[in-house]
Amino acid sequence: MNKKAILRKKLQKQKVDGILTTDLINVKYLTGFTGSSGYAIITKKNAVFVTDFRYQEQAKHEVTGFNIKIEHGERSKEIKNLVDEYGIKRLGFEGHNVAFGFYNKLLKKKIRLKPLNNTVESMRLIKSSTEIECIKKAVKRAETAFRKLQPSIRAGSTERKLAMKLEEFLKEEGCKTLPFGVIVASGYLSALPHASPTSRVIKEGDLIVFDWGGEYEGYYSDMTRTVVLKGKDFVKQRGIYSIVLEAQKRAIEAVKSNIKTTAVDAAARSYIKQKGYGEYFGHGTGHGVGLAVHEKPYVSWRSKDMIKENMVFTVEPGIYLPGFGGVRIEDMVVVTKTGAEVLTSLPKKFKVI
Repeated sequence: MNKKAILRKKLQKQKVDGILTTDLINVKYLTGFTGSSGYAIITKKNAVFVTDFRYQEQAKHEVTGFNIKIEHGERSKEIKNLVDEYGIKRLGFEGHNVAFGFYNKLLKKKIRLKPLNNTVESMRLIKSSTEIECIKKAVKRAETAFRKLQPSIRAGSTERKLAMKLEEFLKEEGCKTLPFGVIVASGYLSALPHASPTSRVIKEGDLIVFDWGGEYEGYYSDMTRTVVLKGKDFVKQRGIYSIVLEAQKRAIEAVKSNIKTTAVDAAARSYIKQKGYGEYFGHGTGHGVGLAVHEKPYVSWRSKDMIKENMVFTVEPGIYLPGFGGVRIEDMVVVTKTGAEVLTSLPKKFKVI
């Protein structure tokens, strides 16, 4: 069953005559369009993609299975024209993505609206074999780039220089975009889970956290490795690292179809807590990755998501000690019939450089 057919079944259950999709990630998922301006309307019988003049040639090459229109006037007015043309009595829209001002404009056009939540996102949860292959290639690009970087990881360099080099290598591997700004955090700054690279000079004995991702055909990867530079004493670093690595191993082993993601989070979190570091692991254990680098399912103690076969998500526990440093190890997995297939292959053994 194709994407439009699946979506139409969902619309029938939602009791709407069509859906207005404005979230560009959802637009790309449904239509293939990769530009920065466009929307789609799908009804029981019609599917139209609308963009502006700048993208009319691009749309012809990228969009299939949709009637392509070029907008010439004010957007809400043109949507009203399409609603009338297709006989839409109630139009669903993405409640998370429509600004209040635009919503008011649609209301003033006397369009009956119904906010829909996770209608397209729920379809994106389960990856097709093609999507999984794209993600695997995004992983490969990211890993190759990091291998190129490794000779440059040494005392005297700076976080920013290493981040810039890694970004350059990712682009050399073919990544058109990056899922997020490369994270390089060293020494005491590695205790910040989402640190931005600084001009800090890397020193002997530093823990260094690298968090980065690759891209292939719009699909992303996300991974983290932590290394330590040779110093006088790294017993404590090794101890923390071994705890995080074991926690990650337990979480990956816990992955099974038809269980809650909370069970995977608990597998990592309970072990870290047992070792006395529970208060130093405050974020979720993972998140989905696909056309967005952070999407459902969310693997945390607060999540209500269920794990299903062919979902793709990260497993990334960590320990962050203020004033000392942090360790995070992140891999990507795809859910199989029997458990989890780990997509990332970079070594995870405690590495002293």
